Amino acid sequence: MAPRHLRKHLLTVLLMAGLTTAAGAQDKPDDIRLPDLGSSANALISPQEAQDYGAMMLQQMRALDMVVNDPLLDDYINSLGFRLVSNSAKPKDHFAFFIAKDPEINAFSAPGGYIGINSGLIIITRNEDELAAVMAHEIGHITQNHLQRAYESAKKDTPLMALVALGAIAAGGAAGGQAAAAALLGGQGAIMQKEINFTRKDEAEADRTGILTLTKAGFDPNAMAGFFGRMEDVMSADSGGINVPSLLQDHPVTAQRIADAKARADTLIAEQKSQPTGNLLDKKSWSQQTAPIAYVKDPTTLAAATGSTPGPNTYLLMRERVRVLSDDPYRMSTYYGDLLARQDGAYRTPENYYGYALALTRSGQGAKAVPQLQPLLAKFPNSLVLRLAMADARLQAGERSAALDLYATLNAQSPRNKAIGVAYANALTVGGSKAQAAQAAGMLRPMLEDTDEPDLFTAYAKASEKAGDSVRSGEAYAQASYLSGRPFDAMEQLKGLLKRPDLDYYARARIQAHIAEITPLVMELRKRRVATDDNPDGNNQGQQLDAKTSCSGKICYGLGDVVH
Repeated sequence: MAPRHLRKHLLTVLLMAGLTTAAGAQDKPDDIRLPDLGSSANALISPQEAQDYGAMMLQQMRALDMVVNDPLLDDYINSLGFRLVSNSAKPKDHFAFFIAKDPEINAFSAPGGYIGINSGLIIITRNEDELAAVMAHEIGHITQNHLQRAYESAKKDTPLMALVALGAIAAGGAAGGQAAAAALLGGQGAIMQKEINFTRKDEAEADRTGILTLTKAGFDPNAMAGFFGRMEDVMSADSGGINVPSLLQDHPVTAQRIADAKARADTLIAEQKSQPTGNLLDKKSWSQQTAPIAYVKDPTTLAAATGSTPGPNTYLLMRERVRVLSDDPYRMSTYYGDLLARQDGAYRTPENYYGYALALTRSGQGAKAVPQLQPLLAKFPNSLVLRLAMADARLQAGERSAALDLYATLNAQSPRNKAIGVAYANALTVGGSKAQAAQAAGMLRPMLEDTDEPDLFTAYAKASEKAGDSVRSGEAYAQASYLSGRPFDAMEQLKGLLKRPDLDYYARARIQAHIAEITPLVMELRKRRVATDDNPDGNNQGQQLDAKTSCSGKICYGLGDVVH
């Protein structure tokens, strides 16, 4: 569903992006940063408004194909993120994690708790602890209100702005090609902190809170210092022509900062060693302090190890999945083929065979992918990731019946898994009967309640359409358009549905509610005449880009101003 609070404060929400033009100049030695829950910055933008802004940012990034949209990766990165959030200073705040399709080594935080991790950063990490360390650092920026503080510090010297990043990204989306990339350097760069430089104290504070979060979540507290130190080594090799990673430009690393991180990690490790170990759950005290759990006579057994069969390293599989999905599958199939063909055999690992099979499947070579996966499944028969890859490969190879059997088994074991649901639904819909399409729609409908993934709505729309439910299909297509950064298209589709004479009361009420939710955003974009590829009224010359005009190194504002 569309955000429910895009009403009279929409403009204020979008002003949040204005922090990016002046935040980098606030690095003063006497600028002491302490948590300030009563900061006046919170009066400028409410938590809900910030969340709405972050949601719109993500939608516009999707419109420019700047997000790795994959249910399996989305589930992984959010599971990892919320494991960290639950151990952070603000575990109840709103957070959302996604993977940006960007080869640069970087990560970024945005209003509303939206945290993006570039595909290039995930690929360069060596283990899950390093990835978690970077994410914990970005969580620290959010929990310590650094974005709000930066805006509050800059607001006196920054003119009021409207539709900063949203307008620039929308303009880039309208022009396409190089113009879209140019807009990203300005508008999206603003959002993604390519022009934000937090103060040294902000970075140190994010390090301290991040390392604590990392440790409490069960990760290696030394991972943060280790990863930044490795990136510093890359920077020191710049004399050989290696570009400095964006991560180090936005998060400058010094020897003192790495030393502080190591010292903090050592302190936390020492504290851990001094704590008692083993099962500390006492049956008597537990029963006195906690409500009874049905059918559980001895709560101490809940802490026992499950003894499940070990599987392949999920992080390593997901890292290779990111590598494949963020690049050309044909090039990736050659890449993995060359690695696995090396005589020394050093790269013949489960994750590389998985990456190879994934690249083959996505490049239309499912028949070649199947034998790459068979030895892995023989070794790890319970791996959901590998079994799903096999189902995808068999489907692509034309073995639809075998693929459907695999999907059905997986879905029965994990009935609310979105990755399985989307893959199974698409397999049932494409080349299937009307009854199979109805089965697919029924399977996906419960998953629509708590997702903002356009691919899931698209899969549901196709299944509903083939099943004969054109109203539900139209609603889902409209929602997919909205979540993909095309609000005008979504509005027109919904208005078209509303004209149908066969709508019952409930369908009409749903469509009217969707229109009411989208209307404020559409009106604001039309008022500002922001050019998007789905907005026929967007003819503001300050917003439009063509092959001869770009905003490289600048920010294009909704008011037509260009600021260096």
